[in-house]
Amino acid sequence: MKPGFLSVVRREIRRLTSRPLYAVAMIAVPLLMAFFFVGMMHRGLPLKVPSGVVDMDHSQMSRTLIRSLDAMELIDVVQQPVDYHTAMEAVQRGEIIGFFMIPEDFERDAISNRAPALTYYYNTAIYVPGSLAFKGFKTMGVSSSGALVQTSLTARGISSSVAGVILQPMTVNVHALNNPYLNYSYYLSPSFTYGLLELMIFLVTSFSITQELKTYTSREWLNTAGNRVGVALLGKLLPQTIVFVTVGLFINALLFGYLHFPMNGSMLWMNIGMLLFVIASQSFAVFVCAIIPNARFAMSICSLMGILAFSLAAFSFPVEAMYGALVPFTTILPVRWYFLIYANEALNGIALYYSRFYFIWLLCFPIAASLAAWRLRKPLLNPVYVP
Repeated sequence: MKPGFLSVVRREIRRLTSRPLYAVAMIAVPLLMAFFFVGMMHRGLPLKVPSGVVDMDHSQMSRTLIRSLDAMELIDVVQQPVDYHTAMEAVQRGEIIGFFMIPEDFERDAISNRAPALTYYYNTAIYVPGSLAFKGFKTMGVSSSGALVQTSLTARGISSSVAGVILQPMTVNVHALNNPYLNYSYYLSPSFTYGLLELMIFLVTSFSITQELKTYTSREWLNTAGNRVGVALLGKLLPQTIVFVTVGLFINALLFGYLHFPMNGSMLWMNIGMLLFVIASQSFAVFVCAIIPNARFAMSICSLMGILAFSLAAFSFPVEAMYGALVPFTTILPVRWYFLIYANEALNGIALYYSRFYFIWLLCFPIAASLAAWRLRKPLLNPVYVP
Protein backbone atom coordinates (compact mmCIF):
# COMPACT_ATOMS: atom_id res chain seq x y z
CA MET A 1 0.00 0.00 0.00
CA LYS A 2 1.40 3.38 -1.02
CA PRO A 3 2.32 5.56 1.97
CA GLY A 4 0.19 8.64 2.44
CA PHE A 5 -2.74 10.25 4.19
CA LEU A 6 -5.39 7.78 2.98
CA SER A 7 -3.23 4.83 4.01
CA VAL A 8 -3.03 6.20 7.54
CA VAL A 9 -6.80 6.74 7.59
CA ARG A 10 -7.50 3.15 6.49
CA ARG A 11 -5.01 1.87 9.06
CA GLU A 12 -6.68 3.86 11.83
CA ILE A 13 -10.15 2.67 10.84
CA ARG A 14 -8.94 -0.93 11.13
CA ARG A 15 -7.53 -0.18 14.58
CA LEU A 16 -10.73 1.53 15.75
CA THR A 17 -12.94 -1.32 14.60
CA SER A 18 -10.63 -4.03 15.94
CA ARG A 19 -11.18 -3.10 19.61
CA PRO A 20 -14.65 -2.66 21.18
CA LEU A 21 -13.01 -0.31 23.69
CA TYR A 22 -13.01 2.49 21.12
CA ALA A 23 -16.72 2.14 20.35
CA VAL A 24 -17.56 2.14 24.05
CA ALA A 25 -15.40 5.19 24.82
CA MET A 26 -16.30 7.21 21.72
CA ILE A 27 -20.00 6.44 21.32
CA ALA A 28 -21.57 4.49 24.17
CA VAL A 29 -20.25 6.45 27.16
CA PRO A 30 -21.01 10.00 25.87
CA LEU A 31 -24.49 9.07 24.67
CA LEU A 32 -25.41 7.08 27.78
CA MET A 33 -24.23 9.91 30.03
CA ALA A 34 -26.17 12.44 27.95
CA PHE A 35 -29.37 10.44 28.42
CA PHE A 36 -28.55 9.97 32.10
CA PHE A 37 -28.06 13.67 32.84
CA VAL A 38 -31.08 14.93 30.91
CA GLY A 39 -33.17 12.14 32.45
CA MET A 40 -32.02 13.02 35.95
CA MET A 41 -32.83 16.69 35.42
CA HIS A 42 -35.98 16.24 33.31
CA ARG A 43 -38.09 18.16 35.83
CA GLY A 44 -35.74 21.13 35.79
CA LEU A 45 -34.76 20.87 39.46
CA PRO A 46 -35.29 18.43 42.33
CA LEU A 47 -38.75 18.78 43.82
CA LYS A 48 -40.34 17.43 46.99
CA VAL A 49 -37.21 17.32 49.14
CA PRO A 50 -37.77 14.75 51.94
CA SER A 51 -38.13 16.70 55.17
CA GLY A 52 -39.46 16.34 58.68
CA VAL A 53 -41.51 18.41 61.13
CA VAL A 54 -41.10 18.35 64.89
CA ASP A 55 -44.51 19.45 66.23
CA MET A 56 -44.23 20.14 69.96
CA ASP A 57 -47.50 22.07 70.11
CA HIS A 58 -50.05 19.67 68.53
CA SER A 59 -52.56 22.45 68.08
CA GLN A 60 -54.90 23.28 65.21
CA MET A 61 -52.59 26.06 64.08
CA SER A 62 -49.53 23.79 64.06
CA ARG A 63 -51.39 21.11 62.09
CA THR A 64 -52.46 23.75 59.56
CA LEU A 65 -48.84 24.87 59.30
CA ILE A 66 -47.70 21.27 58.64
CA ARG A 67 -50.32 20.79 55.92
CA SER A 68 -49.26 24.06 54.27
CA LEU A 69 -45.62 23.01 54.40
CA ASP A 70 -46.37 19.61 52.88
CA ALA A 71 -48.40 21.26 50.12
CA MET A 72 -45.37 23.28 48.97
CA GLU A 73 -43.73 22.23 45.71
CA LEU A 74 -40.26 21.97 47.24
CA ILE A 75 -41.04 20.15 50.51
CA ASP A 76 -42.27 16.61 51.16
CA VAL A 77 -43.01 15.98 54.83
CA VAL A 78 -42.11 12.31 55.20
CA GLN A 79 -41.49 12.19 58.95
CA GLN A 80 -42.75 13.85 62.12
CA PRO A 81 -40.09 13.08 64.75
CA VAL A 82 -41.09 13.48 68.38
CA ASP A 83 -38.18 15.73 69.37
CA TYR A 84 -35.06 17.53 68.16
CA HIS A 85 -32.63 14.65 68.81
CA THR A 86 -34.73 12.12 66.86
CA ALA A 87 -34.99 14.53 63.95
CA MET A 88 -31.26 15.23 63.95
CA GLU A 89 -30.51 11.49 63.90
CA ALA A 90 -32.79 11.15 60.86
CA VAL A 91 -30.82 13.90 59.12
CA GLN A 92 -27.53 12.19 59.95
CA ARG A 93 -28.83 8.89 58.56
CA GLY A 94 -29.82 10.66 55.34
CA GLU A 95 -33.52 9.90 55.70
CA ILE A 96 -34.46 13.59 55.56
CA ILE A 97 -32.61 16.69 54.33
CA GLY A 98 -33.88 18.96 57.09
CA PHE A 99 -36.68 19.53 59.55
CA PHE A 100 -39.01 22.31 60.67
CA MET A 101 -39.51 22.76 64.42
CA ILE A 102 -42.72 24.14 65.95
CA PRO A 103 -42.25 25.06 69.62
CA GLU A 104 -44.54 24.33 72.55
CA ASP A 105 -47.46 26.72 73.12
CA PHE A 106 -47.06 27.98 69.55
CA GLU A 107 -50.75 28.71 69.02
CA ARG A 108 -51.22 30.33 72.42
CA ASP A 109 -48.18 32.58 72.05
CA ALA A 110 -49.16 33.51 68.50
CA ILE A 111 -52.68 34.53 69.55
CA SER A 112 -51.27 36.44 72.55
CA ASN A 113 -48.73 38.31 70.34
CA ARG A 114 -45.76 36.82 72.21
CA ALA A 115 -43.73 36.23 68.98
CA PRO A 116 -43.13 32.46 69.02
CA ALA A 117 -39.96 31.34 67.27
CA LEU A 118 -40.11 28.89 64.35
CA THR A 119 -36.82 27.03 63.86
CA TYR A 120 -35.62 25.02 60.88
CA TYR A 121 -32.51 22.95 60.25
CA TYR A 122 -31.18 21.76 56.88
CA ASN A 123 -28.21 19.78 55.64
CA THR A 124 -25.96 21.77 53.28
CA ALA A 125 -23.56 18.87 52.74
CA ILE A 126 -25.93 17.90 49.90
CA TYR A 127 -25.96 21.36 48.38
CA VAL A 128 -28.91 21.49 45.97
CA PRO A 129 -31.53 19.64 48.09
CA GLY A 130 -30.28 21.50 51.17
CA SER A 131 -30.69 24.86 49.44
CA LEU A 132 -34.18 23.93 48.27
CA ALA A 133 -35.15 22.81 51.77
CA PHE A 134 -33.86 26.13 53.13
CA LYS A 135 -35.91 28.02 50.54
CA GLY A 136 -39.07 26.10 51.40
CA PHE A 137 -38.61 26.43 55.16
CA LYS A 138 -37.82 30.14 54.93
CA THR A 139 -40.81 30.82 52.70
CA MET A 140 -43.12 29.06 55.13
CA GLY A 141 -41.59 30.84 58.13
CA VAL A 142 -41.95 34.28 56.55
CA SER A 143 -45.49 33.64 55.29
CA SER A 144 -46.55 32.28 58.68
CA SER A 145 -45.13 35.34 60.41
CA GLY A 146 -46.94 37.62 57.99
CA ALA A 147 -50.21 35.76 58.47
CA LEU A 148 -49.94 36.07 62.26
CA VAL A 149 -49.22 39.79 62.06
CA GLN A 150 -52.13 40.31 59.67
CA THR A 151 -54.44 38.43 62.02
CA SER A 152 -53.27 40.59 64.90
CA LEU A 153 -53.84 43.80 62.94
CA THR A 154 -57.31 42.82 61.79
CA ALA A 155 -58.18 41.87 65.38
CA ARG A 156 -57.41 45.47 66.35
CA GLY A 157 -59.88 46.82 63.82
CA ILE A 158 -57.62 47.41 60.80
CA SER A 159 -59.09 46.25 57.50
CA SER A 160 -57.47 43.34 55.65
CA SER A 161 -56.48 45.53 52.69
CA VAL A 162 -54.74 48.09 54.90
CA ALA A 163 -53.02 45.32 56.88
CA GLY A 164 -51.73 43.83 53.63
CA VAL A 165 -50.26 47.19 52.60
CA ILE A 166 -48.57 47.56 56.00
CA LEU A 167 -47.00 44.08 55.70
CA GLN A 168 -45.94 44.52 52.06
CA PRO A 169 -45.75 48.23 51.20
CA MET A 170 -44.39 47.57 47.72
CA THR A 171 -44.66 44.73 45.20
CA VAL A 172 -41.58 43.34 43.45
CA ASN A 173 -41.91 42.06 39.89
CA VAL A 174 -39.27 39.44 39.06
CA HIS A 175 -38.45 38.75 35.40
CA ALA A 176 -35.91 35.93 34.83
CA LEU A 177 -34.15 36.66 31.54
CA ASN A 178 -33.29 33.91 29.03
CA ASN A 179 -34.45 31.14 31.37
CA PRO A 180 -37.86 32.28 32.63
CA TYR A 181 -38.72 28.76 33.81
CA LEU A 182 -35.71 28.75 36.17
CA ASN A 183 -34.94 25.31 34.76
CA TYR A 184 -31.66 23.98 36.17
CA SER A 185 -31.43 21.43 33.35
CA TYR A 186 -30.93 24.18 30.75
CA TYR A 187 -27.68 25.00 32.52
CA LEU A 188 -26.47 21.79 34.14
CA SER A 189 -27.25 19.16 31.49
CA PRO A 190 -25.20 20.81 28.68
CA SER A 191 -22.30 21.53 31.02
CA PHE A 192 -22.13 17.91 32.20
CA THR A 193 -22.58 16.35 28.75
CA TYR A 194 -20.10 18.65 26.99
CA GLY A 195 -17.61 18.23 29.83
CA LEU A 196 -17.85 14.46 29.67
CA LEU A 197 -17.49 14.52 25.88
CA GLU A 198 -14.30 16.54 26.28
CA LEU A 199 -12.97 14.05 28.83
CA MET A 200 -13.58 11.11 26.48
CA ILE A 201 -11.92 12.96 23.59
CA PHE A 202 -8.87 13.63 25.77
CA LEU A 203 -8.60 9.98 26.80
CA VAL A 204 -9.23 8.38 23.41
CA THR A 205 -6.84 10.72 21.59
CA SER A 206 -4.01 10.30 24.09
CA PHE A 207 -4.62 6.55 24.30
CA SER A 208 -4.55 6.04 20.52
CA ILE A 209 -1.27 7.96 20.18
CA THR A 210 0.58 6.55 23.16
CA GLN A 211 -0.66 3.03 22.41
CA GLU A 212 1.53 3.15 19.30
CA LEU A 213 4.53 3.77 21.55
CA LYS A 214 3.50 1.12 24.05
CA THR A 215 3.06 -1.61 21.43
CA TYR A 216 6.10 -0.47 19.41
CA THR A 217 4.03 0.10 16.25
CA SER A 218 4.82 3.81 16.03
CA ARG A 219 7.52 3.32 13.39
CA GLU A 220 5.07 1.40 11.21
CA TRP A 221 2.52 4.21 11.71
CA LEU A 222 5.07 6.84 10.70
CA ASN A 223 6.21 4.82 7.67
CA THR A 224 2.58 4.52 6.55
CA ALA A 225 2.44 8.33 6.58
CA GLY A 226 5.62 8.65 4.50
CA ASN A 227 7.64 9.63 7.59
CA ARG A 228 5.63 12.84 8.00
CA VAL A 229 4.41 13.45 11.55
CA GLY A 230 1.68 15.87 10.48
CA VAL A 231 0.20 13.41 7.98
CA ALA A 232 0.40 10.63 10.59
CA LEU A 233 -1.52 12.68 13.14
CA LEU A 234 -4.13 13.95 10.69
CA GLY A 235 -4.76 10.47 9.31
CA LYS A 236 -5.09 8.99 12.80
CA LEU A 237 -7.36 11.69 14.18
CA LEU A 238 -9.69 12.21 11.22
CA PRO A 239 -11.82 9.05 11.81
CA GLN A 240 -12.03 9.91 15.49
CA THR A 241 -13.01 13.49 14.64
CA ILE A 242 -15.86 12.27 12.43
CA VAL A 243 -17.17 9.97 15.16
CA PHE A 244 -16.91 12.55 17.95
CA VAL A 245 -18.48 15.32 15.86
CA THR A 246 -21.35 12.99 14.96
CA VAL A 247 -21.86 12.18 18.65
CA GLY A 248 -21.70 15.89 19.52
CA LEU A 249 -24.24 16.81 16.85
CA PHE A 250 -26.53 14.04 18.12
CA ILE A 251 -26.28 15.49 21.65
CA ASN A 252 -27.19 18.93 20.27
CA ALA A 253 -30.12 17.41 18.39
CA LEU A 254 -31.24 15.67 21.59
CA LEU A 255 -31.05 18.87 23.65
CA PHE A 256 -32.41 21.43 21.20
CA GLY A 257 -34.54 19.28 18.93
CA TYR A 258 -36.12 16.52 20.99
CA LEU A 259 -36.04 18.12 24.46
CA HIS A 260 -36.64 21.67 23.17
CA PHE A 261 -33.92 23.38 25.15
CA PRO A 262 -34.00 27.13 24.41
CA MET A 263 -32.27 28.08 21.15
CA ASN A 264 -32.49 31.84 20.86
CA GLY A 265 -29.56 32.10 18.45
CA SER A 266 -28.18 30.15 15.52
CA MET A 267 -28.09 26.35 15.54
CA LEU A 268 -25.61 26.53 12.66
CA TRP A 269 -23.03 28.34 14.78
CA MET A 270 -23.62 25.93 17.65
CA ASN A 271 -22.80 23.02 15.34
CA ILE A 272 -19.77 24.81 13.88
CA GLY A 273 -18.66 25.42 17.45
CA MET A 274 -19.08 21.69 18.15
CA LEU A 275 -16.72 20.88 15.26
CA LEU A 276 -14.13 23.34 16.59
CA PHE A 277 -14.66 22.05 20.13
CA VAL A 278 -13.89 18.45 19.11
CA ILE A 279 -10.79 19.51 17.15
CA ALA A 280 -9.63 21.70 20.04
CA SER A 281 -10.03 18.84 22.52
CA GLN A 282 -8.06 16.49 20.28
CA SER A 283 -5.40 19.16 19.84
CA PHE A 284 -5.07 19.52 23.60
CA ALA A 285 -4.39 15.77 23.92
CA VAL A 286 -1.92 15.89 21.00
CA PHE A 287 -0.08 18.76 22.67
CA VAL A 288 0.19 16.80 25.94
CA CYS A 289 1.45 13.68 24.13
CA ALA A 290 4.01 15.77 22.22
CA ILE A 291 5.34 17.34 25.39
CA ILE A 292 5.22 14.12 27.43
CA PRO A 293 5.36 11.09 25.06
CA ASN A 294 4.64 8.64 27.86
CA ALA A 295 1.40 6.64 27.99
CA ARG A 296 0.94 6.75 31.74
CA PHE A 297 1.78 10.42 32.25
CA ALA A 298 0.00 11.71 29.15
CA MET A 299 -3.25 9.92 29.94
CA SER A 300 -3.01 10.92 33.59
CA ILE A 301 -2.68 14.60 32.69
CA CYS A 302 -5.52 14.39 30.16
CA SER A 303 -7.82 12.63 32.61
CA LEU A 304 -6.90 15.08 35.39
CA MET A 305 -7.63 18.14 33.25
CA GLY A 306 -10.81 16.53 31.95
CA ILE A 307 -12.09 15.96 35.47
CA LEU A 308 -11.00 19.39 36.72
CA ALA A 309 -12.90 20.96 33.83
CA PHE A 310 -16.14 20.42 35.75
CA SER A 311 -14.79 22.82 38.39
CA LEU A 312 -12.35 25.07 36.52
CA ALA A 313 -14.46 25.70 33.43
CA ALA A 314 -16.62 28.06 35.52
CA PHE A 315 -19.84 26.06 35.15
CA SER A 316 -20.81 26.69 38.76
CA PHE A 317 -18.24 29.22 40.02
CA PRO A 318 -17.33 32.45 38.18
CA VAL A 319 -13.77 32.90 36.94
CA GLU A 320 -13.69 36.43 38.35
CA ALA A 321 -14.04 35.04 41.90
CA MET A 322 -11.38 32.31 41.55
CA TYR A 323 -7.89 32.53 42.99
CA GLY A 324 -5.55 34.21 40.52
CA ALA A 325 -3.36 31.10 40.23
CA LEU A 326 -6.32 29.05 38.95
CA VAL A 327 -7.49 31.46 36.24
CA PRO A 328 -4.88 30.39 33.61
CA PHE A 329 -6.13 26.80 33.84
CA THR A 330 -9.62 27.92 32.80
CA THR A 331 -8.27 29.23 29.48
CA ILE A 332 -6.69 25.91 28.42
CA LEU A 333 -9.96 23.96 28.65
CA PRO A 334 -11.84 23.86 25.31
CA VAL A 335 -15.14 23.08 27.01
CA ARG A 336 -15.13 26.48 28.72
CA TRP A 337 -15.12 28.31 25.39
CA TYR A 338 -17.76 26.06 23.88
CA PHE A 339 -20.01 26.51 26.91
CA LEU A 340 -19.68 30.28 26.56
CA ILE A 341 -20.73 29.90 22.92
CA TYR A 342 -23.73 27.87 24.14
CA ALA A 343 -24.65 30.57 26.64
CA ASN A 344 -24.45 33.32 24.03
CA GLU A 345 -26.11 31.48 21.16
CA ALA A 346 -28.68 29.25 22.85
CA LEU A 347 -29.60 31.07 26.07
CA ASN A 348 -28.91 34.73 25.33
CA GLY A 349 -29.40 34.74 21.57
CA ILE A 350 -27.00 37.63 21.06
CA ALA A 351 -25.08 38.44 17.89
CA LEU A 352 -22.14 36.30 16.77
CA TYR A 353 -19.90 39.34 17.20
CA TYR A 354 -19.92 38.87 20.97
CA SER A 355 -18.77 35.24 20.66
CA ARG A 356 -15.96 35.85 18.18
CA PHE A 357 -13.18 35.53 20.73
CA TYR A 358 -14.54 32.18 21.94
CA PHE A 359 -14.26 30.78 18.41
CA ILE A 360 -10.76 32.25 18.12
CA TRP A 361 -9.73 30.55 21.37
CA LEU A 362 -10.92 27.20 20.02
CA LEU A 363 -8.83 27.77 16.89
CA CYS A 364 -5.75 28.41 19.03
CA PHE A 365 -5.65 24.81 20.25
CA PRO A 366 -4.88 23.16 16.86
CA ILE A 367 -2.30 25.89 16.21
CA ALA A 368 -0.53 25.07 19.49
CA ALA A 369 -0.69 21.34 18.72
CA SER A 370 0.81 21.82 15.24
CA LEU A 371 3.70 23.82 16.71
CA ALA A 372 4.47 21.04 19.22
CA ALA A 373 3.87 18.04 16.92
CA TRP A 374 7.49 17.90 15.71
CA ARG A 375 8.52 16.64 19.16
CA LEU A 376 6.77 13.35 18.41
CA ARG A 377 9.16 12.37 15.61
CA LYS A 378 11.93 11.12 17.87
CA PRO A 379 9.76 8.93 20.18
CA LEU A 380 7.88 7.58 17.14
CA LEU A 381 11.12 6.53 15.43
CA ASN A 382 12.60 5.13 18.66
CA PRO A 383 9.69 4.07 20.87
CA VAL A 384 10.53 3.40 24.50
CA TYR A 385 7.71 2.28 26.79
CA VAL A 386 8.15 3.20 30.44
CA PRO A 387 5.54 1.35 32.56
